[in-house]
Amino acid sequence: MWGGQRRPATQPRPTQPRLHECSGCGLLQTIPPLTPGMTARCIRCPTALHRATGHGLDQIIALNLAALVLLATLCMTTMMSVATAGISNTAGLFSGPVELVRRDMAALAAVVVFVTVVAPFGKLAGTLYVLIRVHQANPPRHLRRVFVMVERLRPWSMVEVFVLGVFVAYVKLGDLVEIGLAAGVYALLALTVVLVWADSALDRETVWERLAPRDADEASHRAASPDAAGAGLVGCETCDFVSLRRHGDPHCPRCGSTLHPRRPNSLARTWALVIAAAILYVPANYYPVLTVMQLGAGAPSTILGGIAELVTARQYPLAALVFFASVAVPMLKLIGLLVMLIATQTGRTGWLRDGTRLYHIVRFIGRWSMIDIFMESLLGALIVFGSVITIEPGIGAEAFCGVVILTILAADSFDPRLMWDAAARRPPAVPANSALVRDN
Repeated sequence: MWGGQRRPATQPRPTQPRLHECSGCGLLQTIPPLTPGMTARCIRCPTALHRATGHGLDQIIALNLAALVLLATLCMTTMMSVATAGISNTAGLFSGPVELVRRDMAALAAVVVFVTVVAPFGKLAGTLYVLIRVHQANPPRHLRRVFVMVERLRPWSMVEVFVLGVFVAYVKLGDLVEIGLAAGVYALLALTVVLVWADSALDRETVWERLAPRDADEASHRAASPDAAGAGLVGCETCDFVSLRRHGDPHCPRCGSTLHPRRPNSLARTWALVIAAAILYVPANYYPVLTVMQLGAGAPSTILGGIAELVTARQYPLAALVFFASVAVPMLKLIGLLVMLIATQTGRTGWLRDGTRLYHIVRFIGRWSMIDIFMESLLGALIVFGSVITIEPGIGAEAFCGVVILTILAADSFDPRLMWDAAARRPPAVPANSALVRDN
């Protein structure tokens, strides 16, 4: 059914209707024609199926090129400078990881470099390469593999989270040293804005349609035919393409990814990752994440200890931000995943829509816990003034980073469609087999 305002006669041509399997509840439904600004949502759960942006690919190319230039600028410039007792120091994007390696925390340094440099660069370069070559009459087949890589890297690109880590470090240093912002910070802010703009403007379905081979169009017509109902239709988790399962060829005809009716071993893998994250959560809070030594005096500080220090210094907004990112978010992720796992295995039926909404929240907030890791990495690189004042990252930071990564992987391995499968084991009662559409 249609929602929102009436579509003007002069509005751009709508998209083509297509079959879609909801990633939140597994319901097969038809997405009706959409005009730019419209969003199709599942008629059974709160999952967004498709948002038509209406932006041209040339505009997306320009945005990704600008982001690539800004990322290169960020890598080559200084972000902050600090000074105290006549001694000064500067730090750039790689200063934190270099200091972590010097303190025998190479694994933590590798994570920071990957999510702030490698993943954003791979996503931007891959997207740019695909969008430039997709204009060809017959796009090469390897473009599909490149775009699959882009989709896999997208959740691990955490530049916007890094911005908040820099902000927390800047505020926390205000009472310790004289601090100044350099060109790298402004490049980082501009890069964040451009990345968010480019991600929101890119219509991935349009790109996949241009990359699709001819046999994918034929598979789409067969899947959409009335005779295909109940004949083993499977939605691809990478490109959302719905096709009939073919014996001997379990790959998506559009992107080449392996097709699965549900994610393999979803519950077992999620349980294992959640248990591992819960075990690591104990040392993450018990061991210090930072040690501040000033004039030979100081003590290690845990996550909760750091929050208490911020409250004592009356930096209440910053304390609330650190508490949310470092305490509330990890606890919410662990509890949320446990609730969904238990609900799936017990077949609860009373809260399926809320359970799907909880799943989307857990997936969205998972990356924001990295704020504390970025802040500690930057502080360790900036505050190295010998006996005057020094800040050293602690072993608790490594355990906490492990918690963040494991909970992200756990949310990614959990299949929310299993909650709906286990709830009733019967065909869902829905008013119509067509997606709900509304204007943004």
